[in-house]
Parts: sequence; structure tokens; C-alpha cells
Amino acid sequence: MTKRTIWREAKATWAFVERNFNLSRRYLGWELVFLVYTIVNGLTIALIGKGQGPRAVLFLVIGALPWEFLSVLFHEISESIAWERWEGTIEFTFMAPIHRLTHLLGSCVYAVFYATLRVIVVLFCMVLFFHLSLRGANLGGALVVLIFASLSFVGMGLAAAVLPLLSTEKGSQATHIFQALVLLVSGVYYEISALPGWVRPFSIVSPGTYALRAARKTLLTGAGVGRIWPELLILLLIGVILIPLGLLIFNWGERHAMKTGKLKRNG
Repeated sequence: MTKRTIWREAKATWAFVERNFNLSRRYLGWELVFLVYTIVNGLTIALIGKGQGPRAVLFLVIGALPWEFLSVLFHEISESIAWERWEGTIEFTFMAPIHRLTHLLGSCVYAVFYATLRVIVVLFCMVLFFHLSLRGANLGGALVVLIFASLSFVGMGLAAAVLPLLSTEKGSQATHIFQALVLLVSGVYYEISALPGWVRPFSIVSPGTYALRAARKTLLTGAGVGRIWPELLILLLIGVILIPLGLLIFNWGERHAMKTGKLKRNG
């Protein structure tokens, strides 16, 4: 690719970021509803540990915050096709003279910005509500964990984004299956040891398990990168596998949708 082509694709990527932000602004009322729900849900979960002491509250909060970031990241990427269909632009987007990677990369970049903003707001509310102290927490290490974990969830989001292509009626709802399964086996609100024996092996392949384990080490004990490098390495390996696999699945789904005429259908 020439420098001119790279620059054109970079501008197109940023154009998709701007478009998604404009869509969020257009439906700002709904965004506020979802944000309030997320805040109340997080506070409710943290209150479960209130009677068990401050450490239990911190355990739940530190589970809820990284999960909020990763689940929003996954959701925004997996729902990108559903948004195209809702707006009636899916055919135009897929026929545009740009690489599909450009389109998907724009959705991923927007999802990272949006998820970060959501987590900051939720963290601020939790700190005020519970008077939490983050003294001794390694916030920089936690940020590194989220960066590495983002790779895996981007890959899963790309794979899940194919569902609205394959099923115009229920595809977007089916993406929540991925999210629910990861939530179940990753120990977001409880230790992995609490899972039934036959479910526990699934936590080994979930990137959420390693992301939450590393996040709790950095925020509860102030662990540095040197102590969480095994989790970071696993997250990197999972991301390296899932992103190409997600793109491969999405490209297959795109070709299938075009052959069967599903792009034209709005419901």
C-alpha cells in the first residue's frame, strides 16, 4: 500500500469513529438510560459485599469496573452491524470503496473511547457512593491489563458481529450469548473456585479470567507488571488468535450475507 492509500484509509477509519460518536449523540437519551442502569447495577452488586467488609466491596467493585469496560467494548463492536441495519446504511457501507478492516477498525477505536468514558463515570460514582480509597493501587498496571485484555474482546466482538449478518431478526440479541458465557466463567463477582467442577475448565479459555485476575492484583495489592506478566502473556496470545479468527469469521459472514441477499433485509 502506498502512503496515499494508507492516509486515505486512516481518514476513513477516523470517519467511522466520528460517525459512531454522532450516532451516540443523536440517541443521547438512550445512552443516558443505559449509563444510569450500569451505574445502579454496579452499585447494587457492590452493596452485596457491604456486610462482609470493605475488602469484599473492593473485590466486587474491581470485578465490576474491568468487566464494564470489556463488556461495553465487546458490545459496541458486536452491535456495529446492527447499528448499520437500524440506520439503513448497511448496503452503502459494505459497497463503499474501503477495506473492511478500515470499517471494523473504526468501530473498534470508537468502542475503546466509549468504554473508557463509561468506566470513568462509573468509577467516579462508586468512589463517591462507597468512599473508596485507591491508595496503594497500581492504576497504571490496571490500564496495561485493560489494553491487553482489549485485544481478546475485540476478537470476540468481531466474531459476534457476524450474527446480525446471518440473522436479521435475532442476530443482535444472540450476541449477548457470548457476553453471558464469559461473565459466567470468568469470576467477575466470585472466585473461580465457586463454579461447579464441570464448568470450571471453561474459565481456562476465557480471557476475562486472566484480565480480572491481573486487575485485582494491580488494584488490591498494587502489583506491578513484573508480577502480572503471566496473565498479560496469556491475554496477548488469546488476542493474537482471536483477532484474525474474528476477521476470518466476519469475512465469511459478509460473503454469505451478500450471496443470500440478507444485507438488503431490515427485519
